Amino acid sequence: MRPRTTNSSTQTFDVYRFSFESAGALAFVNEYSGFAVPPAHYIAFAERKLARPGSSIYHCRRCSVKPLSERPFTAHVGIDWADAKHDVCLQAADSEQREFDRFAHQVGSIDQWAKSLHQRFGGPIAVALELAKGPIVYALQKYDFFVLFPINPATLAKYREAFKPSGAKDDPTDAELALDLLLRHPERFAPLKPQSVAMRTLLSLIEQRRELVDDKTRVTNRLGNALKQYYPQALDWFEQRDTILFCDFLSRWPTLSAVKRARKAGLQAFFYAHNGRRPKLIDDRIDSIRAATPLTDDMGVIAPYRLQVQVLVEQLRVTLQAIDRFDRQIAAVAATLPDYALFSPLPGAGPHLAPRLLAAFGEQRERFMSADELQKYSGIAPVTERSGKKRWVHWRWQCPTFVRQTFVEWAGQTINKSFWAGVYYRQQRDKGSSHQAAVRALAFKWIRILYRCWQAGTPYNESTYLNALRQRGSPLLKQLHPTAQNA
Repeated sequence: MRPRTTNSSTQTFDVYRFSFESAGALAFVNEYSGFAVPPAHYIAFAERKLARPGSSIYHCRRCSVKPLSERPFTAHVGIDWADAKHDVCLQAADSEQREFDRFAHQVGSIDQWAKSLHQRFGGPIAVALELAKGPIVYALQKYDFFVLFPINPATLAKYREAFKPSGAKDDPTDAELALDLLLRHPERFAPLKPQSVAMRTLLSLIEQRRELVDDKTRVTNRLGNALKQYYPQALDWFEQRDTILFCDFLSRWPTLSAVKRARKAGLQAFFYAHNGRRPKLIDDRIDSIRAATPLTDDMGVIAPYRLQVQVLVEQLRVTLQAIDRFDRQIAAVAATLPDYALFSPLPGAGPHLAPRLLAAFGEQRERFMSADELQKYSGIAPVTERSGKKRWVHWRWQCPTFVRQTFVEWAGQTINKSFWAGVYYRQQRDKGSSHQAAVRALAFKWIRILYRCWQAGTPYNESTYLNALRQRGSPLLKQLHPTAQNA
C-alpha cells in the first residue's frame, strides 16, 4: 500500500458526527475492537460527494437534535465505566460547579446512587457514557428519569488527547471529559433509543451465534492440526470437518489402527446411518482405509494426540449442537418481526443471512435517512482523503465489522443467484478489481436497492429491478442474458 507522506493536515470527505445508539450485535464488543483494523488495500469504488452530517452509533445519520440547552434536564452526568467501579462527574443544571463521585458495580450500589440523584434533582437527568450496551447501560435503562447519551470511545480518546498530549489518563478525568463533551457539543449526540424487545433479542442471538461459529472454527483447526500429527488420512476421507459425521467417526475410530480393524459391513452401516447414500463414495473410503499406511507407530506421539482429538471432538460436538439451538431460536424470533418478510426471500439470504440483514437494518426507519448513511455506517463505502495534490482511497477503518461481514458475505452469495449481480461482479473483475473489492462494490449497490425496499416496505423483486434498469437505459442491462432482458 502506498504510504501517505505529507505534513499538511488531512482533509477527509467523510466527516461524521460523534454519537451513536445501541445496535446490539452490530456494535463493537468494546471501546477498542474494530478501531485497529489494518489498512487493507485500495477499493475499486469511491465516494463522489461530501457526506452530510448526522448522528448515530458509530455511524452517521441526518436528524434534527434538540440542543441540550433547550431540554429540561435537571442535571448532567458523565460516567467512566469499569468492571468493578464507575467514576462519576456531575453538574447541576443551574450550577457551574462539578462534583466527583464513585460507586461500585453492584446492583445495590447502582440503585442507591440512582435513587439519590432522583431524590436530589428529580428528572430527567442526562447521562453521558462511552457505551451503547453492557451491564451499566442495562442497569441505568430501567430508571425512566435517566436519558442516556452514548459517546464514541474514539471521540472521547481524541478529546482527551487534545488537552493531555502527554498521554495522561485518569478515570475521574474521563468522566469529566464525557460530561464536557455533552455540554459543549450537545448537537452532536442523540439519546439512546432502544429497539423492540424482539429486535434486541435477535441482535443478541446472532451476535452470540457468531461467537459460537468462531469457536467452531478454532476447535476444527486445532482438531485438524492434531490429526496431522498421527492420523492425517482422516482429513482426506472427509471434506467437511465441522460435522456430526466427522465427530462420530473419530469418536468410534480415533486411530488408523482402530479403523483398519473394523469390518466392511460395520463401516458401511456407519455411513448409511449418517445419511450416506452414495455407494461409490463409501466404497472409495473403505478402500482407502484398507490401503492406508500409518504415518507413525510411535505411541509417544499417538497416545497424547489421540487423547487431544477425543477431547476436541467432544468440544466440537457440543458447539455444533449449540449452533443448531441458536439457529432454531433465531428462526423463531425473526419470524415474529414484520420486516422479516422483506429479507427472507432475498436471493442467497437463506435462514442464516436473512436474520443478519434484518438486524443490520433494524426496525427504526428514522435511523438511516439515506442509503448513503447506511453504506458508510456498515463500512461498505470507502473513504477518500485529499491533501494538496495527493488523493488516497481506502476502506473504512472504524465500523461495526459484523455488519460489514453480513453485507459482504450476502453479496457474495448473490453472484450466482441474481442475473444482474453476477454480471455486475464480472464487470468489476474485468476492470481489474480483486474478488473482495468486487464483492464490496456489489454490496454497495445492493444496499441502495434494499434501503429503498426497506423504506417502502416492499419486498425485492428481480423483474421489477430489471425493468427499472431498462427504463434508465442502464449499460449493465446490455450485458445481461437475453432471457433476463425480457423478464
